[in-house]
Amino acid sequence: MMGNDPDSFVQGILDGNRRMIAKTITLIESRLKEHQLQAFKVVEKILPHTGKSIRLGITGVPGVGKSTFIENLGVTLANVGYKVAVLAVDPTSRRSGGSILGDKTRMEKLSAHENAFIRPSPAGETLGGVASKTREIMLVCEAAGFDVILVETVGVGQSETTVSSMVDFFLVLMIAGAGDELQGIKKGVLELADGIAINKADGDNLIAVEKAKRDLEIAMHLIQPETPTWSTPVVSCSSVIEGGTKNIWDIILDHNKKFKKSGEFELRRKNQSLEWMWTLVEDGLKQRFKNNEKINKAIPAISNMVENDKISPTAAAEQLLSFL
Repeated sequence: MMGNDPDSFVQGILDGNRRMIAKTITLIESRLKEHQLQAFKVVEKILPHTGKSIRLGITGVPGVGKSTFIENLGVTLANVGYKVAVLAVDPTSRRSGGSILGDKTRMEKLSAHENAFIRPSPAGETLGGVASKTREIMLVCEAAGFDVILVETVGVGQSETTVSSMVDFFLVLMIAGAGDELQGIKKGVLELADGIAINKADGDNLIAVEKAKRDLEIAMHLIQPETPTWSTPVVSCSSVIEGGTKNIWDIILDHNKKFKKSGEFELRRKNQSLEWMWTLVEDGLKQRFKNNEKINKAIPAISNMVENDKISPTAAAEQLLSFL
């Protein structure tokens, strides 16, 4: 893999060559130092060609039908000529059932579509690691001409915050009829949402969906909108009816138009880039701390002093940090 110079990767990406896109992503995900340096160069060279897509983040409790939703929306968009890429942020371990590696086979229609590209995420890494790779992969897809990037959260908890900090529109999927409609969804996640969609609005489920919609609208009234430009809509959709998710796309386009007009679109992206930089600085510092020989030698003695109340945890941390 190292035989290719960065320019051949860049050219392959700009040409939309699937093989080169996949090779670049493998390079980005590699932990080898030389691969990472090469990936840096490639990403730097494609930067002027990025940023033109709509970045959409999708989360939801297990069983909400994320794969079916993504496939329905993806196929709807791909059929009218949009180029769609699906990426995942999966901080879970390889043993976990919640991985998009299975989704690639589940999203059969979408993965077979010439306008679509589905990329499983590397499992079993730290959240920061996976997220930073996902951001770079997103840039590769943008440079390759994808118009819509769907980023799915597979893990739960912190991954929602991470995904919302890398997209233009963050969609929370819900289902009705599970008893407490807010079950499994934390207030913090609803605060991040740019849109809430109650999935499976079809068949006998419609009455339950209407009730869930009213309950959620009441809940959303208690949350202060982030900006006067937009108040988070609560809508319903069906992922099993052809075009049953098109109303969600219309909302995303409306949000995009309003945010671009107010200048908040550009501002959000700038803030996200800075946030990404500081996250990487933090990750890098932690790594350097862990790999520092002096620190590793001092840890047993200092830990022992903390355990035996000879030194306060604050003073101990300060002492270890002074080695950096």
